[in-house]
Amino acid sequence: MLTVEGLNAWYGQAQALFNVSLTVGEGELVVIQGLNGAGKSTLLQSLIGIGPRAQGRIHWQGQAIQNWPAHRRARAGLGFVAEDRRLFTGLSVKENLWIAASSGSAPSGQATPVQRFDRVMALFPQLQVMLHRSASQMSGGEQQMLALARTLMTGPRLLLLDEPCEGIAPVLVAALRDALLQLTQEGVAMLVAEQNQILAGHAQRVLTLVGGRLA
Repeated sequence: MLTVEGLNAWYGQAQALFNVSLTVGEGELVVIQGLNGAGKSTLLQSLIGIGPRAQGRIHWQGQAIQNWPAHRRARAGLGFVAEDRRLFTGLSVKENLWIAASSGSAPSGQATPVQRFDRVMALFPQLQVMLHRSASQMSGGEQQMLALARTLMTGPRLLLLDEPCEGIAPVLVAALRDALLQLTQEGVAMLVAEQNQILAGHAQRVLTLVGGRLA
């Protein structure tokens, strides 16, 4: 599904990733662990095409995408949830979700925007009572749910998640974990960067980044 070979990345003259190679298969949950500064966020950003200068081979479903812009990668089925969430904080929960739905382009035969909306409401029932609330008035955990739900509205087949359970209330951590595991059971593949071991015990593989290199 996703194959990465010899990926290197730089911030200016400083190299952040060194010859990283990995694969994520259909429906797999793969966790990337590492300390702060190890390169986890840089790796995910490089895969979606919004990170630093990068070189290497990235194949998605048999196509070389390393030269594609981020929006084309997203429309091909890659979904990215950044650690800082990047919500439209001045808009409501519902508006955040439907803006994402309008930018997605799921292939014919896949779920419609209305079906995807119903799906994310079932995954995150906490959001149902917040549809008209401004995103700026949500807690950190609620914002993280919204960030994930918004990405799901684009119909991704692979989720790239940067610390999805970091720094939020334990009760919402459990809800997020359960929703992510449900998605894997439905066939959504995931590459997750985390430090807190929330998902590592459920992963098919756990990889470790040390100083920008896979250990």
